[in-house]
Amino acid sequence: MHNLTPAAASSPLTVGFDIGGTNLRAGVVDAHGELIHSRSTPTPQEPEALDAAVVTVIEDLRQEFDIAAVGLAIAGFIDPQREIVRFAPHLPWVDAPVRANLQARVDIPVVIEHDANSAAWAEWRFGAGQGARDWVFMAVGTGIGATLITGESIYRGAFGTAPEFGHLVVVPGGRECSCGKHGCLERYASGTALPDTFRELRGKFPDSTLGVDAKGADIAQAAREGDPLGVAVMEDFAQWLGQGLSIVADVLDPELIVLGGGVAGDADIYLDTAAQTMARSIVGAGHRPVARVVTAKLGSAAGMIGVADLARTVASG
Repeated sequence: MHNLTPAAASSPLTVGFDIGGTNLRAGVVDAHGELIHSRSTPTPQEPEALDAAVVTVIEDLRQEFDIAAVGLAIAGFIDPQREIVRFAPHLPWVDAPVRANLQARVDIPVVIEHDANSAAWAEWRFGAGQGARDWVFMAVGTGIGATLITGESIYRGAFGTAPEFGHLVVVPGGRECSCGKHGCLERYASGTALPDTFRELRGKFPDSTLGVDAKGADIAQAAREGDPLGVAVMEDFAQWLGQGLSIVADVLDPELIVLGGGVAGDADIYLDTAAQTMARSIVGAGHRPVARVVTAKLGSAAGMIGVADLARTVASG
């Protein structure tokens, strides 16, 4: 067994998994949201092999830690009862009773949860969302994931898929989206949108130092350095994100919007513009309170921490 701090040793430990298409990460988390230990292994591409890989990691960790429960954060569609993974674009589970299958094999409580919900829960319990009652988490990365927390509950909708803010159509007939629609918000305000905008605008900025194959990170860095094309791309991103946030504000009227995900690390070059765009685009602009917009605090560990905490609530009854 590991030598734990007194706080960790006196509280139940749970394991949170962040299961991605390339790697599955697992973290041992205490009741204070502290990540005690973590490990990563490649994600198998067959459902039985994926089940087995998760069980192997759990059993390995139980050799080192006293584990009370396990949670899995999954990027995919999960039923409202959090029993079945209906579909996950980068995982082999399809209409799979993942929770029951795994719990039968490890004989401790298991919960499954959407990855954005897991990260949002972590931010509410231990990060940027603490103290908020009605607020929204938006994970801006490859796409846009989102969560609404109201009171002390995650809002799931009737069928478990709410809210899909990233797939609000903001440009009818616009860029093709992997979801099958055209013009979705995430096609204009996500990490994968940046190269598309770059290609559209490149001809207008012949003096740019950006190469023809520039990626999102290259574009953000160029913007920081004052490259006119980089600045224009990030300005476009900020304007679209602000428009999306204004829709969220008009529909839900949250007190707080927390931005997480991979693109949150570049918030210093777009957050102010996005927040200002939201503030002037909402209904009743200038005559109503406006949601605060801040960045998440827990980074890439948020999904593991959040789903581990959700698992703890199940273990404790």
